[in-house]
Amino acid sequence: QVQLVESGGGLVQAGGSLRLSCAASGLTFTRYVMGWFRQAPGKEREFVVGVRWDSGNTVYADSVKGRFTISRDNAKSTVYLQMNSLKPEDTAVYYCAADGPFIVRVGVRASDYDYWGQGTQVTVSS
Repeated sequence: QVQLVESGGGLVQAGGSLRLSCAASGLTFTRYVMGWFRQAPGKEREFVVGVRWDSGNTVYADSVKGRFTISRDNAKSTVYLQMNSLKPEDTAVYYCAADGPFIVRVGVRASDYDYWGQGTQVTVSS
């Protein structure tokens, strides 16, 4: 079965950095859009960033543009989220998600994605 396993979350001070990883198995990774979403307490799950299977299309939420960078290593079936200049409002559970196969456009809605990881907590202190 498909498994997405996130890692790399933790507690960091404002202005700091974290790198999240999501290791995928049970699917042909090179055919899937990979996305990151986040959900803060009491709020809806929101789109953060997504990258197409060939890295030919990447979409960022306005709130993270210039601070977060998504990348994927297809040889390792892993997608990464480099988060710099973190702010307290970035505090949330971060989820990795997969959409595919061979989706042309990166979806920005949670309903666009077929598979989800269990999430990893990111806490940014002020």
